[in-house]
Amino acid sequence: MAALRYYNPNPYGARVGDCVIRAICAATGQDWETTYTAVALQGYVLGDMPSANHVWRAYLKSRGFNMAAIPNTCPDCYTVSDFADDHPHGRFVLGTGTHAVGVVDGEVWDTWDSRSEVPIYYFYKED
Repeated sequence: MAALRYYNPNPYGARVGDCVIRAICAATGQDWETTYTAVALQGYVLGDMPSANHVWRAYLKSRGFNMAAIPNTCPDCYTVSDFADDHPHGRFVLGTGTHAVGVVDGEVWDTWDSRSEVPIYYFYKED
């Protein structure tokens, strides 16, 4: 099972409601304030909330990230931990449909143990 790294860049220690911002921080190396402001601005431009999937996807794409789907051949089998084990190098944002989590060099970066969640897509950046 992939390692879990407790990661919470939120300046107030909040643990819920900002998973997208935290995951993007992990994948980009940006601080929480910079990331939140940039994603919120993207939401303003698109007329929606920063947590809306199309908003933060547009932000990641503007930063050079690509999106890929995870095949649904075994919907309850392939976990965030499996993804991290299969990707020992690189920075990723995984989406489960209800949660976003960062994976950095094979480690799951999150405020809680989300390793058993099932990802359905991910963002990556070519080196």
